Amino acid sequence: MDKILINDLLNIPDSDIDNTRLKLNVFNGNTDPLEEYKRDPDKINIEWFLWHNQRRYFHTGQIAICLLYLYDDKWLLTTIKRITKELDVIDDVGFAAEEIEEYRKYYGRLVLKYHNTKRRMGRTYESMMDELEVIEILSTAYDGDNFPGYENVRLSFTQLETIIRKKRSGWLDALRNQKAV
Repeated sequence: MDKILINDLLNIPDSDIDNTRLKLNVFNGNTDPLEEYKRDPDKINIEWFLWHNQRRYFHTGQIAICLLYLYDDKWLLTTIKRITKELDVIDDVGFAAEEIEEYRKYYGRLVLKYHNTKRRMGRTYESMMDELEVIEILSTAYDGDNFPGYENVRLSFTQLETIIRKKRSGWLDALRNQKAV
């Protein structure tokens, strides 16, 4: 089977491809963006994503895609926004933007494979779209509680309580299929 690429799902129109940019959020030496995302997704989707220092990643009217580094060349799509205004600030959130609703179903759920050989954080969509391979669409938004597989389900009472309270379907299915030994 051929690879499924990001634009196979997003279907960004040809007329918008050259006006679309990606921002790759990675560990900055002080803070792990993945931990920030698990605590508060808006920290990544607004503060990290739309931050402006001397370099401007976006311009008014552009489509902006936020990717968050997970591990081993795996990235999580956390939001897609249209930049509505450039704010006159430095070292703060430098853009106003609106989420694009048609992509909401993928926010926090679309896991992509991409080997980032360049150090740039901001890239054009056109230069990367043929390298961003869809490897998984999570059933719920990413929260760091990866499902270990049916054979490896071992839980504390606290973890079990969280699974039941949050109704995590993959986990619940695994527990239903467990057989006593």
